Amino acid sequence: MTIGLIVDVFECRIVPKEKKCKPATKKTDKLEEQIMSKPRHNMVAYLDPEGKITELEEITLWLRESRINKAITFSTQVYKSLIREFWNSASVIEVDGNELIQGQVNQVNVNVSPNILNNILELQDDPNAPYSVPIMCTRGCLLRMKCTGDIFSSQINKGELPMRYKFLLHVLIQCLCNMRAGYNMAGNDLVESWCPWC
Repeated sequence: MTIGLIVDVFECRIVPKEKKCKPATKKTDKLEEQIMSKPRHNMVAYLDPEGKITELEEITLWLRESRINKAITFSTQVYKSLIREFWNSASVIEVDGNELIQGQVNQVNVNVSPNILNNILELQDDPNAPYSVPIMCTRGCLLRMKCTGDIFSSQINKGELPMRYKFLLHVLIQCLCNMRAGYNMAGNDLVESWCPWC
């Protein structure tokens, strides 16, 4: 496939001047809200409670017992119009020395902070715990997971991991990441957040 792409690009460059190549254009026939709300993101994870998928039995059991279980399995109705209304009015404010995001939904102020998310999603996070892991620890975790990709890259492709870690990354991408995250790649921030669990 890559060779075909290179050949196409090469042929396009050597076409005589009277023949013009059609320029590559980005599809803009969808609204940004439609693109960001495709059904493959913000999904609820299916964690195989019967244990029928034997090769994923350990990782699904671990996810069912983990602190992020509610965040990846709780289903609720989400309205795009309310999300849009919140973010259109959102601003960062400081309350009692803590920064939080405040926006309005139906003329009601809505505050979002790490503590509020921690309570709603029942994450049981320690407020004094570090938010990131040193990059060398993250790379060490990727090596122990037998990652076949470039561990020095800014992103990891889930296809470069063994099946159980591929499934774990798949669940995190599909359940917790936004549309701009893509479907197969995890940025350093996501990798740093889940590597210490493994």
